[in-house]
Amino acid sequence: MEKMSRAMERVKILVGMEVEEEEVAEENSSFFDDFDRQCTLSTKQRLYGFATCLVAGLVCTLLSMLVFFNPIKFGLTFTFGNLLALGSTAFLIGPKRQVTMMLDPVRIYATAVYLASIIIALFCALYVHNKLLTLLAIILEFGALVWYGLSYIPFARATVSKMLIACFDTEF
Repeated sequence: MEKMSRAMERVKILVGMEVEEEEVAEENSSFFDDFDRQCTLSTKQRLYGFATCLVAGLVCTLLSMLVFFNPIKFGLTFTFGNLLALGSTAFLIGPKRQVTMMLDPVRIYATAVYLASIIIALFCALYVHNKLLTLLAIILEFGALVWYGLSYIPFARATVSKMLIACFDTEF
């Protein structure tokens, strides 16, 4: 739909019709554009927000180790810690850029698996109440978190894949 609107605007310009800039700006503005305009933070505030969310996420993740033998509580605190740590980067780069980077073709599958594993872990912990399924979901979530994190480092996923293949290669 947006491509069609841009094409119509170009046609109007080519024909000589005037395009109202205010209408174009309003039509092309998204939720994240509006959010970025309304929530302008100073650099100091961004750093404080990042540090607070990151520390809270790490504390939740570390506290989850205390309740490791209760997989339901472990799953909730571990997942909440991951969400806080993931949200902390939105303070640094902004929510729009965060989502854009997460949906980048290079890491779209890693993002989808990571977010799906979070949903599965929460579902298993909150609704199913099965300790084994919750533990398996947390293992999946941790693996997806590592894979997602590696997607931000150039050639890291390819290197880790080659190392794992070399380690588990059964041919001598």
